[in-house]
Amino acid sequence: MSDVHTDPADLPVVLQTLRTAWQANRPSLEQRRSDLQRLRAALKTRLPQMAEAIAADFGHRSTHESLIADGMTVLNEIDHLLRRLRGWMRPRRVGVGWRFWPARAQTRPVPLGVVGVISPWNYPVNLALIPLATAIAAGNHVVLKPSEHTPRTSAFLHDLLGDVFPAERVAVVQGDAALASALAGSPLDHLVFTGSTAVGRKVMAAAAQHLTPLTLELGGKSPAIVCSDYPLDKAAARLATGKWFNAGQTCIAPDYVLVDSRRQRELVQQLQSQVRARYGDFSNTDDYTRIINEGQYQRLLGYLAQARERGVPVIELASIDPERARRERLIVPTIVLDPPADLDLMQEEIFGPILPVCAYPDLDAALESVQGRDRPLALYVFSEQRPVVERVLGQIVAGGVTVNDTLLHFAINGLPFGGVGPSGMGAYHGRAGFDAMSKQLPVLWQSRWAASDMLKPPYSRIAGLLRVILR
Repeated sequence: MSDVHTDPADLPVVLQTLRTAWQANRPSLEQRRSDLQRLRAALKTRLPQMAEAIAADFGHRSTHESLIADGMTVLNEIDHLLRRLRGWMRPRRVGVGWRFWPARAQTRPVPLGVVGVISPWNYPVNLALIPLATAIAAGNHVVLKPSEHTPRTSAFLHDLLGDVFPAERVAVVQGDAALASALAGSPLDHLVFTGSTAVGRKVMAAAAQHLTPLTLELGGKSPAIVCSDYPLDKAAARLATGKWFNAGQTCIAPDYVLVDSRRQRELVQQLQSQVRARYGDFSNTDDYTRIINEGQYQRLLGYLAQARERGVPVIELASIDPERARRERLIVPTIVLDPPADLDLMQEEIFGPILPVCAYPDLDAALESVQGRDRPLALYVFSEQRPVVERVLGQIVAGGVTVNDTLLHFAINGLPFGGVGPSGMGAYHGRAGFDAMSKQLPVLWQSRWAASDMLKPPYSRIAGLLRVILR
């Protein structure tokens, strides 16, 4: 696989090549469909290589998790784009009102030009190719900067996209944070960034130099509220999937759980049962993903050490040899009971297999706790009572919500995916992404005869017409 790093000084040439080609030949419907079909076919054929590359970057990652999260999601999104693209590209008629009759108006989606994508390491194919495919569907050319923390997957993407697209239509640039900063500060027509809130602020500041429109997919502390009526065995099963898929290295993973006080211990027991059923005694951990690198591993261990120093209960839901854990960067699913708000793991996005379980006396207290924090990227509500769910939805603003489950709103093509406030800006997936990466061009078609022909001095001649218009 290729391992070619791009000098930030070379970016202007890359971008100008993309822009010149786009200006000379803006992609038609047929070209866009052909591009998407070739991308789909190439990725489908190379799914085994994709999973191998991701596993090598993580030290170990469940092959099935890679196929689901980085394979299925991309193929599904491309299928959705192909099915809907012709309809999305049609102009949409807009009423003009009787004052402007007989003029006609419409909006027509036109490509923006060159779209940048800066993708992260946690789902390195999904979060690179879904925005890229959407930008292609919208008729743009694309420059992709994948994460330097997954170099083998970045090389896989470089080779894959190089085989599918000509260099003047899609460019993959590889490098570290300096290259990402240079790309964010380049004159792009739109930029999609997925990453942390802290880096998102830097990206936004860099993009402001050229007033580049942004889609920022950030993070934050996504809560799960288990209401008093919901069965704990079912809640535990769905929380376990959401939290320990990819070892919790998911931007929309439940970051902490709020459960009524009398059932807190029972929920912990149910979560422990889920871990045993899924991973056994951890002697065989093929289905459990490792922490991506040493820096992230030590950060997570630091959270647990701080909690223990403060006397906060830390419950490891499985036992594993410490030396093996260090060697493999493996952290077993871990519960932290009622951590104080000033602990680092309650201040920062956890992004790992550690789950705080916090007791609350009533739903009002739970809602107050969530409302006291930044608006989250995701919210999970567990209740079988529709009025209770509506009460939660009526009081908390989040980037997206799944009711009585976790993660799945991300996978629904028709739902926009995006954050709000510190958890993000803008949205993509499906129509939302197509519209974000297009200019909705307003066009007014005037007729041969128009009342505006009469709107000129001396206005005394049209006093009657003005009274009609102003009524």
